[in-house]
Amino acid sequence: MSQRNTAVPSELRTLDDAEAMIAHGVCPIPPREILDKIAGKWAIQVIVVTSRGPVRFTELERLIEGISRRMLTLTLRNLERDGLLERTVYPTVPPKVEYRATPMALELYEAMLTLTNWSRRHSACVAASRERYDARRSD
Repeated sequence: MSQRNTAVPSELRTLDDAEAMIAHGVCPIPPREILDKIAGKWAIQVIVVTSRGPVRFTELERLIEGISRRMLTLTLRNLERDGLLERTVYPTVPPKVEYRATPMALELYEAMLTLTNWSRRHSACVAASRERYDARRSD
């Protein structure tokens, strides 16, 4: 995974700076970069699971079928870095670590539900359209 283009602009030091830039129509991080991060298979699944409430690493590992420990770790770090997950470490032996979706992630989850519901409502239309298209192409 490349670490290029991850530097924060020098004029962006606080949340107030970010809000001022946005108010002036400037996006500190290109939307495409953010969409690429959250549209990944694993990121979506982590957001869905953590939207239900706090969850431990091993529980995430068990609930997200097919994800490796390494990929789960990278995904969690990236989502935490982007402000979509909150990581809480409890001072116990062994250490207990929980991940929770932030308000920003919960808002994203609602948007994902909207897209999912849209796809369900239009599934039959898409299937019919594919059949018509394929029939025209096979002639």
